[in-house]
Amino acid sequence: MPRYLSLVRIEETDAPAGPSPELVQRMEKLMDEMTKAGVLLDTAGLTPTAQGTRVHYEGGKISVTDGPFTESKEVIGGYALLQAKDRAEAVEWTKRFLKVHEEYWTVTCEVRELMEG
Repeated sequence: MPRYLSLVRIEETDAPAGPSPELVQRMEKLMDEMTKAGVLLDTAGLTPTAQGTRVHYEGGKISVTDGPFTESKEVIGGYALLQAKDRAEAVEWTKRFLKVHEEYWTVTCEVRELMEG
């Protein structure tokens, strides 16, 4: 079965920092269901961009920049590695992931198939 990477992009808003206890509980329930279904292979949130490092290659030269970076409206907040029968199934699970969030969240997931081989 193909594998898909769902990149979780979170827009900076006036929402409270971090997930609510209720969101955590709903997320744990969904992750458990996905694991039991054999769909969820791995998932994790990422540390803040202030703790990151960017490595850039251009014109044959490499530059390294430590965070914090110039403010951006949207950051990659985590990922989920899914194994699904097809893209449609991976997208359906991703929709369920998005629906557990409160309405004040603005989250976009980019679902892409992994190239095998």
